[in-house]
Amino acid sequence: MSVFCLVLVISAPSHGQEKEESSGRKELQADLDPFITLPGAYGLKPDDLEKMFDKGRWSKNPYFEWLTTDKSRAIFQKKDMSNLKVELGLIGGTVPIEEMIVDFKDGEFVGVTVSIFNRGDGGTISTSDFEARKLAMGRHLGKQLATRPVTRESKPTQGLLTDGFIWISARGKAVLEHNPGAPGNTEFLRMRLSQRNAGGAYEAATQSRAGATVTLSQLPANVKTKPDGSVYVKGIPMVDQGAKGYCVVASAQRLFEYYGIPCDMHQLAQIAGSDPNDGTSSLEINKQLGSIDHLFKTRFECLALRQGNRFVELEDEKYVGDEVPDEDFHKMIRKSIDNGIPLLWSLGVGQFPEEPPLAEQTSGGHMRMIIGYNDKENKIIFSDSWGAGHEFKTMNADDARKATQGLFSMKPIVR
Repeated sequence: MSVFCLVLVISAPSHGQEKEESSGRKELQADLDPFITLPGAYGLKPDDLEKMFDKGRWSKNPYFEWLTTDKSRAIFQKKDMSNLKVELGLIGGTVPIEEMIVDFKDGEFVGVTVSIFNRGDGGTISTSDFEARKLAMGRHLGKQLATRPVTRESKPTQGLLTDGFIWISARGKAVLEHNPGAPGNTEFLRMRLSQRNAGGAYEAATQSRAGATVTLSQLPANVKTKPDGSVYVKGIPMVDQGAKGYCVVASAQRLFEYYGIPCDMHQLAQIAGSDPNDGTSSLEINKQLGSIDHLFKTRFECLALRQGNRFVELEDEKYVGDEVPDEDFHKMIRKSIDNGIPLLWSLGVGQFPEEPPLAEQTSGGHMRMIIGYNDKENKIIFSDSWGAGHEFKTMNADDARKATQGLFSMKPIVR
């Protein structure tokens, strides 16, 4: 949930080029090859991003932003604004891309996820353009990893949802994948490149089987307790849904990455039929998430849904069963968090105070993740898919219950 307020650039960063259009709009071009060139990429540190893409005199870095306050994840995004245009390119600028996410762990480079194309941001792509980008990236990955790829075909009934190629060598791992309908009907073209021991979604992306790379029995180890009594789930990756109304699929992406399931919100939006212009009614959320879970070998459950002034269970998209008592609402949160399972939380934002306060007046339907609780202070701990500064937030637990429209669980099926 970021707003650009930018002023004139005086000097271009070492991996960016600046031009000025006749209209006065600034056009920046970012060379992102250092992130996909081995072994140099493995030596990159978080501080190197600031040096390589210095913000100059802009009030905010126009090339990238940190998605986490600890600088463990950054995102580069293509922009096309009235006063600024930012183009991202790979392989000497011959392959344009939509965005790149760069991951670090303990200050060390882990890997990158590149959206070479996605329909939500890029609209449409010709068959020739798709093939050219795929071929160029495939050749580059083969050269960097010094090995031939293995072909992977989609098997939807087994949870394998993409076609593509996988490279694995002593130098690292990579996958280049797209939706099965491409290039005739291209939804996305995505690439991941990482160290051999990257783990998580990077590891899962190069496997021939579907499902999470972590089990239910491993999740409680992620639960931490602070001296003030806060109990919370640690290690949930951050994404930024941006200007699109993708809070549901962005939250689902974060949850899946936490489970070690490779996907992104663009792919999830395509599968679930999400429209960024649609609202976030609880019934629509239930429908979208219910259409996703089995494909990724997870189990989805609607724990409580608001009907008037009460919470009820939901089955087959109809209100059924007894009312869910308020105390059971809080018990469900505590039980889930104690098991290391964050909850997807549909609510009306802006109704009650929260810490830190919202930077701007916001209202309407939204999805967040409940990641913890503090019984001593009667608070719930939550996270928004809005980037850095939104990882750990709190609200009075009673206010949270009043604001809630729906509470949902999605977890791995393997124990």
